[in-house]
Amino acid sequence: MVVLTERISMYKILIISLTLAFLASPVANAQAVRIKDIADIEGVRGNQLTGYGLVVGLDGTGDTQQTLFTVQSVANMLQSFGINITGKIKVKNIAAVMITADLPPFARPGTKIDVVVSSLGDARSLQGGTLMQAPLKAANDEVYAVAQGPVSVGGFTAGGGGTTVTKNHTTVGRVPGGAIVEKAVRTDIGDGSDLKVLLRDADFLTASRTASAINGKLGDGVARAVDANTISIAIPTAYAGNAVGLIADIGDLAVEKDSPAKVVVNERTGTVVIGSAVRIAPVAIAHGSLSIEISTEFSISQPKEFSKRGSTVVVPTKNVAATEQQANLMSINGGSTIEELIAALNALKVTPRDIIAILQALKQGGALSAVLEVI
Repeated sequence: MVVLTERISMYKILIISLTLAFLASPVANAQAVRIKDIADIEGVRGNQLTGYGLVVGLDGTGDTQQTLFTVQSVANMLQSFGINITGKIKVKNIAAVMITADLPPFARPGTKIDVVVSSLGDARSLQGGTLMQAPLKAANDEVYAVAQGPVSVGGFTAGGGGTTVTKNHTTVGRVPGGAIVEKAVRTDIGDGSDLKVLLRDADFLTASRTASAINGKLGDGVARAVDANTISIAIPTAYAGNAVGLIADIGDLAVEKDSPAKVVVNERTGTVVIGSAVRIAPVAIAHGSLSIEISTEFSISQPKEFSKRGSTVVVPTKNVAATEQQANLMSINGGSTIEELIAALNALKVTPRDIIAILQALKQGGALSAVLEVI
Protein backbone atom coordinates (compact mmCIF):
# COMPACT_ATOMS: atom_id res chain seq x y z
CA MET A 1 0.00 0.00 0.00
CA VAL A 2 1.29 3.38 -0.98
CA VAL A 3 -0.06 6.50 0.67
CA LEU A 4 0.37 9.91 -0.99
CA THR A 5 -0.54 12.94 1.13
CA GLU A 6 -1.22 16.46 -0.19
CA ARG A 7 -1.71 19.25 2.31
CA ILE A 8 -3.36 22.51 1.35
CA SER A 9 -3.18 25.27 3.95
CA MET A 10 -4.95 28.63 3.97
CA TYR A 11 -1.79 30.19 5.38
CA LYS A 12 1.29 29.36 3.34
CA ILE A 13 4.38 29.11 5.50
CA LEU A 14 7.05 31.19 3.83
CA ILE A 15 10.69 31.80 4.79
CA ILE A 16 10.60 35.56 4.98
CA SER A 17 12.19 38.36 6.93
CA LEU A 18 10.35 40.32 9.62
CA THR A 19 12.01 43.64 10.40
CA LEU A 20 10.82 45.27 13.60
CA ALA A 21 11.86 48.65 15.00
CA PHE A 22 10.47 49.24 18.46
CA LEU A 23 11.34 51.86 21.07
CA ALA A 24 9.61 52.63 24.33
CA SER A 25 8.96 56.29 23.52
CA PRO A 26 9.51 57.87 20.08
CA VAL A 27 9.94 61.37 21.52
CA ALA A 28 12.18 60.60 24.46
CA ASN A 29 14.38 58.28 22.37
CA ALA A 30 14.51 60.31 19.16
CA GLN A 31 17.98 60.07 17.70
CA ALA A 32 19.88 63.12 16.55
CA VAL A 33 21.10 63.11 12.95
CA ARG A 34 23.10 65.60 10.93
CA ILE A 35 21.26 67.93 8.60
CA LYS A 36 23.43 66.78 5.68
CA ASP A 37 22.11 63.25 6.19
CA ILE A 38 18.42 64.17 5.94
CA ALA A 39 18.38 67.17 3.59
CA ASP A 40 19.72 68.53 0.32
CA ILE A 41 20.51 72.03 -0.90
CA GLU A 42 18.20 73.44 -3.54
CA GLY A 43 19.99 73.59 -6.87
CA VAL A 44 22.46 70.80 -6.03
CA ARG A 45 21.23 67.94 -8.19
CA GLY A 46 22.40 65.43 -10.75
CA ASN A 47 21.21 64.85 -14.31
CA GLN A 48 20.42 61.68 -16.22
CA LEU A 49 22.23 60.90 -19.46
CA THR A 50 21.26 58.40 -22.16
CA GLY A 51 22.94 57.17 -25.31
CA TYR A 52 22.92 54.47 -27.97
CA GLY A 53 25.96 52.46 -28.97
CA LEU A 54 27.50 49.20 -30.08
CA VAL A 55 29.36 46.57 -28.06
CA VAL A 56 31.86 44.68 -30.21
CA GLY A 57 34.17 41.72 -29.64
CA LEU A 58 31.55 39.27 -28.41
CA ASP A 59 32.14 35.55 -28.81
CA GLY A 60 29.14 34.79 -30.99
CA THR A 61 26.70 35.98 -28.31
CA GLY A 62 25.65 39.18 -30.05
CA ASP A 63 22.49 40.12 -31.90
CA THR A 64 21.03 37.95 -34.63
CA GLN A 65 20.31 39.00 -38.20
CA GLN A 66 16.69 39.65 -37.20
CA THR A 67 17.83 42.70 -35.22
CA LEU A 68 17.75 45.07 -38.15
CA PHE A 69 18.81 48.19 -36.29
CA THR A 70 22.08 46.51 -35.28
CA VAL A 71 22.88 45.72 -38.88
CA GLN A 72 22.06 49.30 -39.89
CA SER A 73 24.14 50.71 -37.02
CA VAL A 74 27.16 48.66 -38.05
CA ALA A 75 26.80 49.83 -41.66
CA ASN A 76 26.57 53.47 -40.53
CA MET A 77 29.63 53.08 -38.28
CA LEU A 78 31.73 51.56 -41.04
CA GLN A 79 30.60 54.24 -43.47
CA SER A 80 31.83 56.91 -41.04
CA PHE A 81 35.26 55.30 -41.36
CA GLY A 82 35.04 55.44 -45.13
CA ILE A 83 34.07 51.80 -45.63
CA ASN A 84 31.03 51.14 -47.82
CA ILE A 85 29.40 47.74 -47.43
CA THR A 86 27.42 46.27 -50.30
CA GLY A 87 27.06 42.68 -49.10
CA LYS A 88 25.38 41.09 -46.11
CA ILE A 89 26.68 41.98 -42.64
CA LYS A 90 26.84 39.36 -39.89
CA VAL A 91 26.49 40.83 -36.42
CA LYS A 92 26.78 37.80 -34.13
CA ASN A 93 29.83 39.40 -32.46
CA ILE A 94 28.13 42.78 -32.06
CA ALA A 95 25.26 43.95 -29.83
CA ALA A 96 23.24 47.16 -29.91
CA VAL A 97 22.97 48.66 -26.42
CA MET A 98 21.45 51.54 -24.53
CA ILE A 99 23.84 53.46 -22.30
CA THR A 100 22.71 55.26 -19.14
CA ALA A 101 24.64 57.35 -16.63
CA ASP A 102 24.08 59.88 -13.87
CA LEU A 103 25.92 63.17 -14.25
CA PRO A 104 26.69 64.26 -10.66
CA PRO A 105 26.49 67.90 -9.58
CA PHE A 106 29.65 69.99 -9.96
CA ALA A 107 31.08 67.59 -12.59
CA ARG A 108 33.61 69.38 -14.76
CA PRO A 109 34.94 68.54 -18.24
CA GLY A 110 37.36 65.66 -17.89
CA THR A 111 35.55 64.06 -14.92
CA LYS A 112 35.04 60.32 -15.38
CA ILE A 113 31.73 58.69 -14.47
CA ASP A 114 30.41 55.11 -14.57
CA VAL A 115 27.95 54.00 -17.24
CA VAL A 116 25.49 51.11 -17.43
CA VAL A 117 25.23 49.21 -20.71
CA SER A 118 22.02 47.26 -21.45
CA SER A 119 21.32 45.06 -24.45
CA LEU A 120 18.69 46.49 -26.81
CA GLY A 121 18.40 43.58 -29.21
CA ASP A 122 18.43 39.80 -28.74
CA ALA A 123 22.06 39.34 -27.70
CA ARG A 124 22.63 36.45 -25.29
CA SER A 125 25.56 38.00 -23.42
CA LEU A 126 27.77 41.09 -23.33
CA GLN A 127 30.62 39.19 -21.71
CA GLY A 128 34.02 40.16 -23.07
CA GLY A 129 32.68 43.01 -25.20
CA THR A 130 33.97 46.54 -25.65
CA LEU A 131 31.72 49.57 -25.92
CA MET A 132 32.49 51.71 -28.93
CA GLN A 133 32.59 55.48 -28.46
CA ALA A 134 29.06 56.80 -28.00
CA PRO A 135 27.72 60.25 -27.05
CA LEU A 136 25.52 60.63 -23.97
CA LYS A 137 22.73 63.20 -24.11
CA ALA A 138 20.54 64.88 -21.51
CA ALA A 139 16.84 65.68 -21.78
CA ASN A 140 17.65 68.86 -23.73
CA ASP A 141 19.27 66.71 -26.46
CA GLU A 142 22.73 68.16 -25.81
CA VAL A 143 25.81 65.95 -25.47
CA TYR A 144 27.38 66.11 -22.00
CA ALA A 145 29.63 63.04 -21.99
CA VAL A 146 31.20 60.43 -24.26
CA ALA A 147 31.42 56.75 -23.23
CA GLN A 148 33.78 53.98 -24.33
CA GLY A 149 35.57 51.01 -22.79
CA PRO A 150 35.45 47.31 -21.85
CA VAL A 151 32.16 46.08 -20.44
CA SER A 152 32.22 44.38 -17.03
CA VAL A 153 29.32 41.95 -16.75
CA GLY A 154 29.96 40.30 -13.37
CA GLY A 155 28.67 36.95 -14.60
CA PHE A 156 29.06 34.40 -17.35
CA THR A 157 27.23 32.17 -19.78
CA ALA A 158 28.77 28.85 -20.77
CA GLY A 159 27.61 25.58 -22.22
CA GLY A 160 27.34 23.41 -25.26
CA GLY A 161 25.33 20.62 -26.79
CA GLY A 162 22.06 22.32 -25.97
CA THR A 163 22.93 22.85 -22.28
CA THR A 164 23.93 26.24 -20.90
CA VAL A 165 24.80 27.61 -17.48
CA THR A 166 24.28 31.29 -16.70
CA LYS A 167 25.40 33.22 -13.65
CA ASN A 168 23.96 36.65 -12.94
CA HIS A 169 22.46 38.85 -15.67
CA THR A 170 24.82 38.81 -18.63
CA THR A 171 22.92 41.21 -20.92
CA VAL A 172 23.57 44.20 -18.65
CA GLY A 173 27.04 45.41 -17.69
CA ARG A 174 28.99 48.42 -16.45
CA VAL A 175 31.93 50.40 -17.74
CA PRO A 176 33.60 51.82 -14.60
CA GLY A 177 34.82 55.32 -15.34
CA GLY A 178 33.89 54.71 -18.96
CA ALA A 179 32.38 58.12 -19.67
CA ILE A 180 34.29 61.40 -19.81
CA VAL A 181 32.33 64.59 -19.11
CA GLU A 182 32.62 66.99 -22.03
CA LYS A 183 30.30 69.75 -20.85
CA ALA A 184 29.57 71.03 -17.34
CA VAL A 185 26.09 71.73 -16.00
CA ARG A 186 25.76 75.03 -14.20
CA THR A 187 24.79 74.62 -10.54
CA ASP A 188 23.19 77.60 -8.82
CA ILE A 189 23.26 77.56 -5.01
CA GLY A 190 20.69 80.13 -3.98
CA ASP A 191 20.43 83.62 -5.43
CA GLY A 192 23.16 85.18 -3.32
CA SER A 193 20.78 86.44 -0.61
CA ASP A 194 19.16 83.24 0.61
CA LEU A 195 19.70 79.49 0.66
CA LYS A 196 17.07 76.76 0.75
CA VAL A 197 17.44 73.43 2.52
CA LEU A 198 15.14 70.66 1.26
CA LEU A 199 14.25 67.75 3.54
CA ARG A 200 14.25 64.34 1.87
CA ASP A 201 11.26 63.25 3.97
CA ALA A 202 8.78 66.08 4.41
CA ASP A 203 7.74 66.57 8.04
CA PHE A 204 6.58 69.76 9.77
CA LEU A 205 8.20 68.95 13.12
CA THR A 206 11.55 68.04 11.55
CA ALA A 207 11.46 71.22 9.45
CA SER A 208 10.78 73.32 12.56
CA ARG A 209 13.58 71.63 14.51
CA THR A 210 15.98 72.12 11.58
CA ALA A 211 15.21 75.83 11.43
CA SER A 212 15.70 76.12 15.21
CA ALA A 213 19.06 74.31 15.03
CA ILE A 214 20.28 76.66 12.27
CA ASN A 215 19.11 79.73 14.21
CA GLY A 216 20.97 78.43 17.24
CA LYS A 217 24.14 78.41 15.15
CA LEU A 218 23.70 81.57 13.06
CA GLY A 219 21.36 83.70 15.15
CA ASP A 220 17.62 84.18 15.59
CA GLY A 221 15.57 84.87 12.49
CA VAL A 222 18.17 83.64 10.02
CA ALA A 223 16.28 80.44 9.15
CA ARG A 224 12.57 79.78 8.89
CA ALA A 225 10.55 76.74 7.90
CA VAL A 226 8.59 77.63 4.77
CA ASP A 227 6.69 74.32 4.72
CA ALA A 228 7.17 70.67 5.70
CA ASN A 229 9.92 70.29 3.13
CA THR A 230 11.72 73.65 2.80
CA ILE A 231 13.83 75.72 5.21
CA SER A 232 14.83 79.15 3.90
CA ILE A 233 18.09 80.66 5.19
CA ALA A 234 18.97 84.33 4.82
CA ILE A 235 22.71 84.31 4.19
CA PRO A 236 24.41 86.23 7.03
CA THR A 237 26.91 88.98 6.24
CA ALA A 238 29.71 86.86 7.64
CA TYR A 239 29.06 84.26 4.90
CA ALA A 240 28.63 86.70 2.01
CA GLY A 241 30.26 85.12 -1.02
CA ASN A 242 30.99 81.96 0.97
CA ALA A 243 27.96 79.75 0.42
CA VAL A 244 30.15 76.65 0.56
CA GLY A 245 31.31 77.50 4.07
CA LEU A 246 27.72 78.14 5.16
CA ILE A 247 26.55 74.79 3.80
CA ALA A 248 29.46 73.02 5.49
CA ASP A 249 28.68 74.60 8.86
CA ILE A 250 24.95 73.91 8.88
CA GLY A 251 25.42 70.41 7.46
CA ASP A 252 27.05 69.16 10.67
CA LEU A 253 24.31 70.51 12.96
CA ALA A 254 22.41 67.79 14.85
CA VAL A 255 18.62 67.60 14.57
CA GLU A 256 16.14 65.18 16.13
CA LYS A 257 14.34 63.74 13.11
CA ASP A 258 10.68 62.94 13.62
CA SER A 259 8.85 60.30 11.61
CA PRO A 260 5.13 59.60 11.32
CA ALA A 261 3.69 56.35 12.64
CA LYS A 262 3.87 54.01 9.68
CA VAL A 263 3.58 50.34 8.91
CA VAL A 264 5.10 49.22 5.59
CA VAL A 265 3.97 45.88 4.17
CA ASN A 266 5.46 44.13 1.14
CA GLU A 267 2.99 41.40 0.24
CA ARG A 268 5.23 40.00 -2.52
CA THR A 269 8.06 39.11 -0.14
CA GLY A 270 6.13 39.00 3.13
CA THR A 271 8.28 41.70 4.72
CA VAL A 272 6.74 43.85 7.46
CA VAL A 273 8.38 47.01 8.83
CA ILE A 274 6.66 48.64 11.80
CA GLY A 275 7.71 52.06 13.07
CA SER A 276 8.31 52.80 16.73
CA ALA A 277 5.54 55.41 16.94
CA VAL A 278 2.78 52.96 16.03
CA ARG A 279 0.05 52.64 18.71
CA ILE A 280 -2.81 50.18 19.03
CA ALA A 281 -6.30 50.94 20.37
CA PRO A 282 -8.07 48.41 22.68
CA VAL A 283 -8.72 45.37 20.54
CA ALA A 284 -9.01 41.57 20.68
CA ILE A 285 -7.40 39.43 17.99
CA ALA A 286 -8.51 35.89 17.13
CA HIS A 287 -6.39 33.64 14.99
CA GLY A 288 -7.10 30.23 13.53
CA SER A 289 -6.31 28.30 10.37
CA LEU A 290 -8.01 25.66 8.31
CA SER A 291 -6.10 22.68 6.93
CA ILE A 292 -7.44 20.30 4.31
CA GLU A 293 -5.69 16.93 4.00
CA ILE A 294 -6.24 14.81 0.92
CA SER A 295 -4.81 11.31 1.13
CA THR A 296 -4.80 8.76 -1.66
CA GLU A 297 -4.48 5.06 -0.89
CA PHE A 298 -3.64 2.58 -3.62
CA SER A 299 -4.85 -0.97 -3.13
CA ILE A 300 -4.35 -4.02 -5.35
CA SER A 301 -7.43 -5.82 -6.71
CA GLN A 302 -6.89 -9.36 -8.04
CA PRO A 303 -9.31 -11.90 -9.60
CA LYS A 304 -10.19 -15.07 -7.70
CA GLU A 305 -8.03 -18.17 -7.86
CA PHE A 306 -8.14 -20.17 -11.12
CA SER A 307 -10.32 -17.48 -12.70
CA LYS A 308 -10.04 -17.35 -16.47
CA ARG A 309 -11.26 -13.75 -16.68
CA GLY A 310 -10.17 -10.53 -15.00
CA SER A 311 -6.80 -8.94 -14.33
CA THR A 312 -4.87 -7.39 -11.51
CA VAL A 313 -5.58 -3.66 -11.20
CA VAL A 314 -4.61 -0.82 -8.90
CA VAL A 315 -7.60 0.85 -7.27
CA PRO A 316 -7.07 4.36 -5.85
CA THR A 317 -9.12 5.44 -2.84
CA LYS A 318 -9.19 9.11 -1.84
CA ASN A 319 -9.94 10.36 1.63
CA VAL A 320 -10.59 14.01 2.41
CA ALA A 321 -10.33 15.35 5.97
CA ALA A 322 -10.69 18.98 7.08
CA THR A 323 -9.38 20.19 10.42
CA GLU A 324 -9.53 23.67 11.85
CA GLN A 325 -7.29 24.79 14.67
CA GLN A 326 -8.91 26.26 17.71
CA ALA A 327 -8.87 30.05 17.45
CA ASN A 328 -6.85 31.87 20.07
CA LEU A 329 -8.16 35.17 21.38
CA MET A 330 -5.61 37.73 22.54
CA SER A 331 -6.55 41.05 24.12
CA ILE A 332 -4.42 44.19 23.62
CA ASN A 333 -4.82 47.21 25.84
CA GLY A 334 -5.25 50.69 24.43
CA GLY A 335 -2.07 52.68 23.80
CA SER A 336 0.04 49.54 23.57
CA THR A 337 3.47 49.96 22.01
CA ILE A 338 4.72 48.01 19.05
CA GLU A 339 6.75 45.84 21.41
CA GLU A 340 3.57 44.76 23.20
CA LEU A 341 1.81 44.16 19.86
CA ILE A 342 4.59 41.90 18.62
CA ALA A 343 4.60 40.01 21.92
CA ALA A 344 0.86 39.41 21.50
CA LEU A 345 1.25 38.25 17.90
CA ASN A 346 4.10 35.95 18.88
CA ALA A 347 1.87 34.48 21.59
CA LEU A 348 -0.62 33.60 18.86
CA LYS A 349 2.23 31.88 16.96
CA VAL A 350 1.31 33.53 13.70
CA THR A 351 3.46 33.58 10.61
CA PRO A 352 4.59 36.87 9.05
CA ARG A 353 2.00 36.32 6.29
CA ASP A 354 -0.67 36.17 9.02
CA ILE A 355 0.75 39.33 10.60
CA ILE A 356 0.14 41.17 7.32
CA ALA A 357 -3.50 40.09 7.29
CA ILE A 358 -3.95 41.01 10.97
CA LEU A 359 -2.41 44.47 10.49
CA GLN A 360 -4.69 45.15 7.53
CA ALA A 361 -7.71 44.08 9.60
CA LEU A 362 -6.59 46.31 12.50
CA LYS A 363 -6.36 49.28 10.14
CA GLN A 364 -9.80 48.61 8.69
CA GLY A 365 -11.21 48.28 12.20
CA GLY A 366 -9.75 51.64 13.24
CA ALA A 367 -7.53 50.13 15.94
CA LEU A 368 -4.18 50.84 14.21
CA SER A 369 -3.02 54.42 14.73
CA ALA A 370 -0.57 54.54 11.84
CA VAL A 371 -0.30 54.86 8.10
CA LEU A 372 -0.49 51.41 6.50
CA GLU A 373 1.56 51.47 3.31
CA VAL A 374 1.39 48.43 1.03
CA ILE A 375 4.17 48.21 -1.55
